[in-house]
Amino acid sequence: MMHIAKSIDYKLLGISSTSFIAGGEIPVKYTCDGANTSPSLDIKGIPEEAICLALIMDDPDGPIGTWVHWVVWNIPVTHHIKENEIHGVEGLNDFQQHHYGGPCPPSGTHHYYFKIYALDALLDLPGITKQFQLEKAMSEHIIAYGELMGLYTRNKQ
Repeated sequence: MMHIAKSIDYKLLGISSTSFIAGGEIPVKYTCDGANTSPSLDIKGIPEEAICLALIMDDPDGPIGTWVHWVVWNIPVTHHIKENEIHGVEGLNDFQQHHYGGPCPPSGTHHYYFKIYALDALLDLPGITKQFQLEKAMSEHIIAYGELMGLYTRNKQ
């Protein structure tokens, strides 16, 4: 039996932040070297049929592979995620914590991706949910997607 892959056709979300510019340096305030607070995120182009949003922040430059910093789902539909506020159900990141873990690279400059998904359904997931479990649960419910990338280099003294 031949398997034919379904074409993925998401609408594109525009993601920006008043905390840092796309492709620019993430300020220390939002990292492990500062207050470790989550930055604000602005979202444009959310489809009317969206029921909620999900967010994954990760760093593909980790020494052992992609490191997950933040996992959130069932965020009420909004065009502005406020700085340092919880907006939904937070899952388990790779620090084994249920909240935002800011950039904290062991060496060099790392890329941090804030990925926003507009979903057509709420997700019933336990608080111990990790990135791959969230991705699997939302895979059939994604109607739009966007990402914002920022950089961070630790200034070790």
